[in-house]
Amino acid sequence: MSSTTSSKKKNILKFSIAGIVLVVVYMVFFGGSKVNQGTVLTAPVTKGVFNISVQTTGEIKAKNQKNIDAPGAEMQQAGMWNGTKIQELVPEGTLVKEGDFVASLDKTPIMTMLQEAVLEVDKKSSEFKQARLDTAITLRDSRDELLNLKSAREEARLEVEQSIYEAPAYQQQKQLALEKADRNYKQKVENYQTKVAQAATKVEIIYADLSKAQNGLDRINDLLQKMDIKAPKDGMVIYVKNWNGSKKIIGSNISPWEPAVATLPDLREVQVLTYVNEVDIRKIKPGQAADISLDAEPDKKLKGVVVQVANIGEQRPNQDAKVFEVVIDVLNPDSTLRPSMTTSNTIHIEQYKEAMSIPLEALTTNKTTSYVWKKTGGKFKKQEVLIAALNDQSALVYSGLESGDEVYLSTPNDTTGVEIEKITQKPTPPKPWIDPTEQKKLLDHLAKVQPAKRNTGNPEESTVIVE
Repeated sequence: MSSTTSSKKKNILKFSIAGIVLVVVYMVFFGGSKVNQGTVLTAPVTKGVFNISVQTTGEIKAKNQKNIDAPGAEMQQAGMWNGTKIQELVPEGTLVKEGDFVASLDKTPIMTMLQEAVLEVDKKSSEFKQARLDTAITLRDSRDELLNLKSAREEARLEVEQSIYEAPAYQQQKQLALEKADRNYKQKVENYQTKVAQAATKVEIIYADLSKAQNGLDRINDLLQKMDIKAPKDGMVIYVKNWNGSKKIIGSNISPWEPAVATLPDLREVQVLTYVNEVDIRKIKPGQAADISLDAEPDKKLKGVVVQVANIGEQRPNQDAKVFEVVIDVLNPDSTLRPSMTTSNTIHIEQYKEAMSIPLEALTTNKTTSYVWKKTGGKFKKQEVLIAALNDQSALVYSGLESGDEVYLSTPNDTTGVEIEKITQKPTPPKPWIDPTEQKKLLDHLAKVQPAKRNTGNPEESTVIVE
């Protein structure tokens, strides 16, 4: 009895092993694996337009604007190296006419300088008057002495004439006296001329110092008048920003090196100023199209074109990574746009038509191969795919899948022993679609823009996307 039971157990064990072997052989040779129990999310392979774009935020600014400047050059000439503060300033957005009051600057530093300049002028004026008086007295004494010597020389000459009837020794004595008087007179004439030149030079030096002091006083008075700043033309007053992004307001310092107090923008042509992070900046080139929407008016859609891309990154406030400045010309501005309006921008990099795409979650990439877990009925397989491009959400697949296929968004639970199904023939990757009419329109606009030195990229090689 026990022998029979043992035989049956051995037979059951043999059949079990054979069954397991058959299952393994089926999985290996028939290329599929059963789907594990449990919820495994899938997504279909979709076909349609595939866009690659960069999303940014920015703000509206006028393409051309007139600065309302403080008297920076005059402040430098007056020695106000540290500048002064804004004491009064009209509200931002005020409409002004040419010559209207815009701002006034603190005059306290100038009043101190004015007092010192007045004292300096008074001092130099007194020195000038004293020098003229001293010169007049000195030269008058010299002239009197010169007249006396001239008279003495004349007397000596008369004595020589009268001595012709005297003894020769007496005549010689008088002749020597005449020669001495003549020498004294000539020496005094030369001395007088030297004193006149010296006096003139002294007076000129003091007068030059007086003129210099007077010019300094005039400059300060002129600067004092210009501390009340007027609008150079009609327009809307917009505050300017400091290097850190804060606006210049009442109490802000105005230096002679950065004299702008406010601006008067020309809103007939506007731009969007935005910043792109260092990861995406290589994708951005002049000539690319952009869609612009206003945070204040989400329904309003504007079209733009990238015209400037900075070569050098910068560290912006409250941002950890370096960013690069990008300027977008607005192609269809209107009268409702105002400087500093916040915008949301989509810069179009590339677009593909009739493209198959899958979610990024479904894609796995190792060093040399990209693959997905493809659903085939109740089974799955590891399928190699060829990827042409990526965007923030999807991958463009051009080989390995068909429209309507389903792929898993995560790796199935048990994939042991599943081999990847390779692609034997690799087709040419698809090329981005370009609308030639819109491309020409954007590049024509770009050609009209004065190229900036910081621009990079060849507009002719950029890809423009138009929906």
